[in-house]
Order: sequence, then structure tokens, then C-alpha cells
Amino acid sequence: MDSATLLRLWIPLAATICLILVHSTPANSDVVQNGNPTAYDVIEHYDLPIGLLPIGVKGYKLNYTTGKFSAYLNDTCTFSEGLHKLKYKTTVKGYLSKGKMSKVEGISLRFFLTWMNIVEILGRGKYIDFYVEGGKAGFPMDHFEDSPPCSMNVARKLMEKP
Repeated sequence: MDSATLLRLWIPLAATICLILVHSTPANSDVVQNGNPTAYDVIEHYDLPIGLLPIGVKGYKLNYTTGKFSAYLNDTCTFSEGLHKLKYKTTVKGYLSKGKMSKVEGISLRFFLTWMNIVEILGRGKYIDFYVEGGKAGFPMDHFEDSPPCSMNVARKLMEKP
């Protein structure tokens, strides 16, 4: 083949490769969302209730390929759900799949006087289960229809006042 023939074959091939690269997303890319959708929308997309995240999530990161999810709060957060309390760190992490968040980090559940780390959250019909090391606590799904407000740490807020 002469160089003119090779050039005629190479140009369409190169153009096709460029189009494929421009329109594809890398398999392990992390996508940071600052506008729409919100972290609450993402949770809901995975068939989990938005009330799993408290009011005040300031941003999130989601890897659409792996489901790796991180939500960022302005401050730590605690709220009550029935006889139990949930505590959130400033970053909540886990892997999202339909109806499930696994390898959870940053959320704790208080059983009586002991705080235990939640390791998995599983939606099952009208109920949602929080799995901790050695046990689980189940709640009606409708208890998490709305995002809860965080309790203020009154002692810390008083210390911050001028």
C-alpha cells in the first residue's frame, strides 16, 4: 500500500476512535455533583429513603460504576428514631446498589447505652434494616420518608458563642 492509501484508511479510523473516546465515560471515574441531582435524589434512585441522610448534606461524590458513595455534612449529627439514636460523622460512606448500602462508614446506632457502627443498610419492602456488628435493628420504611433535622450539641454551641 502506498502512503496515500494508508492515509485515507487512517483518517476515518482516527476520527471514529476520537468520537468513541469523547462520548465514553472512564470505567472508574468519580463524579462529583454540585447541583442536580442532590445526594437525596441519589439515595432515592437506589430505592432507599431520603431520610437515611439528615438535613444539611452539603455535597456528595458518587462513582456510577462501582456505586461508591460519600456524602458530606457540615457537622456531626445525632437524632432519635424511636428508642434508638443515630449518629452521623461529617462524612458518610458506603457502596450503593438497589435497596442497599453496604460497607457503611460514618453512621452509628445506639443500642441502650452502647454505640455500634452500622455496616449495612437494607431496604426490604415496608421495612429497613440497619446491620451492626453482631445484630440488626429494623424500622418501618416510612419513618425515613423525610430527612431528619440534627440535634444541636448545646454545650458545644454555647462554647462557640462570643
